[in-house]
Amino acid sequence: MREEPRLRVAAFRPADDRLDDAVELIESLGADPVPDPMLAVEPAAAGDIDGDGDDGPVTPRTDADYVVLTSKTGVELAAEAGWDSGEATVCAIGESTAAALHEAGYGVDIIPAEYSSTGLVETLAGAVDGARVEVARSDHGSAVLTDGLEAAGAYVHETVLYRLVRPPESGESTELAASGDLDAALFTSSLTVEHFLDAAAERGVREAAVDGLNEATVGAIGEPTRETAEAAGIAVDVVPEQADFEALTCETVEAAAPTHHE
Repeated sequence: MREEPRLRVAAFRPADDRLDDAVELIESLGADPVPDPMLAVEPAAAGDIDGDGDDGPVTPRTDADYVVLTSKTGVELAAEAGWDSGEATVCAIGESTAAALHEAGYGVDIIPAEYSSTGLVETLAGAVDGARVEVARSDHGSAVLTDGLEAAGAYVHETVLYRLVRPPESGESTELAASGDLDAALFTSSLTVEHFLDAAAERGVREAAVDGLNEATVGAIGEPTRETAEAAGIAVDVVPEQADFEALTCETVEAAAPTHHE
């Protein structure tokens, strides 16, 4: 009996344990992973005007009433820099961020039911009027969070802990999409969409890659990511109810399988 070809599923997570975990998850679902990191982390440096990275690490402010961490990466960088959460109410967007805080020895006071900027704004809206809120995250954080907290009456300060850049070697998945050899793609942020398109353009296959994605099954981790993809002409098939990579992967692979096996 002829064996069915396996789905080829692209994952765009940073080239660390997150990409390793993505590969393992995709393989456990009976698909072939295409690990193509579209993000790399560059820690910010305090007062690093000349860009040489020699001016010390950045930490969240320590005089805030609430401190919001939005990612595992941000937690790890804050911990490495010796951040002290003090008496602040610590908020984590998502279980992975909360787990990283616990692992680093911090308490976690608030996790919104919806793992998103909108979810956290809704959770804090009635509590932060007049409060100082520190938001510590990457340089590509959504304005939904900061604008929403300000609208709720908070005094918001944002600290950029790290920058997200595209690794120069990224782009294998764009060529596979352009040639019709990619069955599914897992976009975990608007920036992964933008970097995918940049990598495709760099290879001269942007239009063909978008066409290829539109013949594949595309998953987006949340509404902002879906909106970015669709604005670029990429049809999104799956947006999981929870902004969680495992849910994104399982639902996207499940959605791709019937088409793949027709």
